[in-house]
Amino acid sequence: MSAPSPVPAVTPAAPFGQTAVIRCERAVAEMRAGRPVVVVDGGARLATVALDNTTRAGFEAFATAAAQRHYLFLTASRSRVLGATAEHGLRLPLAGRDFDALPALGYLRDTPQLPEGCTPGDPLDAAAAELARLGLLLPAMVSVALPAAPSAFDDCLQVCMQDLRDGAAQAASDYELVTRSPVPLREVGMSQFAVFRGGVAQRDQVAVIVGNPDFNGVVPVRVHSSCLTGDLFGSLKCDCGDQLHRGLLTLKALGGGVLLYLDQEGRGTGIAAKMRAYGYQHEGLDTIDADAQLGFGADERRYASAVAMLRGLGVQRVQLLTNNPTKVQHLRNAGIDVVDCIPVTGAITAENEQYLRTKAERGGHHLDVDALILASQ
Repeated sequence: MSAPSPVPAVTPAAPFGQTAVIRCERAVAEMRAGRPVVVVDGGARLATVALDNTTRAGFEAFATAAAQRHYLFLTASRSRVLGATAEHGLRLPLAGRDFDALPALGYLRDTPQLPEGCTPGDPLDAAAAELARLGLLLPAMVSVALPAAPSAFDDCLQVCMQDLRDGAAQAASDYELVTRSPVPLREVGMSQFAVFRGGVAQRDQVAVIVGNPDFNGVVPVRVHSSCLTGDLFGSLKCDCGDQLHRGLLTLKALGGGVLLYLDQEGRGTGIAAKMRAYGYQHEGLDTIDADAQLGFGADERRYASAVAMLRGLGVQRVQLLTNNPTKVQHLRNAGIDVVDCIPVTGAITAENEQYLRTKAERGGHHLDVDALILASQ
């Protein structure tokens, strides 16, 4: 009798680490820790690290591992600041350049001339910058294209372009209600705070339910991005705190509604970038030009979490409290029926007047600043 055939080994499923979302989160965590990440697209590979989160020693180690073929990638927004137009951003060669020279090229306002030998970036570079954005880091990347042969970066965490696409799409809709509790608010009365968790890095987002809105009908909704300086400390540089307070009062006056408080400081750039931009605004730049200095677009916010939260509450039709037509379009594109809009304005001060004019003239917000000034006199 012949011996029984060996049973093929069964590779067990890996239930804790094989989804695109998890791979994206791990890549973002590595980048925030200042360690290189390898971005892969087919046979192309790119090792990259965020400039503002690396050290001199880390940069020198990267340069050595890259055999001095490394470059600084700047987004299209930052490239325009330096006088260059590049659809996918720009690669600046770094061979022989000292670490101290990089911030001037990457994000400082007093910028030098572009070095010779600059070349256009590509989608892999843009993907690396997107990882930095997800990690709330400046999108100025020290990178090197890797050969097919083994390299010193082979032990670094790898993430593929498809992971970034699939992970972002999956995480955007993957929010769940964690807890819900009554909270009495001054001038507003009893409300409920519903905490949702999800997205890349599993951030907590809050829905404040004012009164008893009919979720089967048209629900008044305010989508409010967090503003630490304005909402909490009363900064005069913006109208965010006023919009938050007046938005809640408007929801109460309408008989109830929902305020979505999104973790999107600095129009999606993060608190550190926002403070850098504030410094440039103090020197005379408007808010859009200040963000461009740092490599960001005019508005980096995303609204998939808002859509997921509304659906989690059973809300399909909304009366949106906003002056921002882009926000309306984002919700409509995701299938939320925005029936109409109600403007929400704040007090105009000498400190925030130019900021509001920039939102109206360059950001497309429906704001008549002169009329608001007259009404306040």
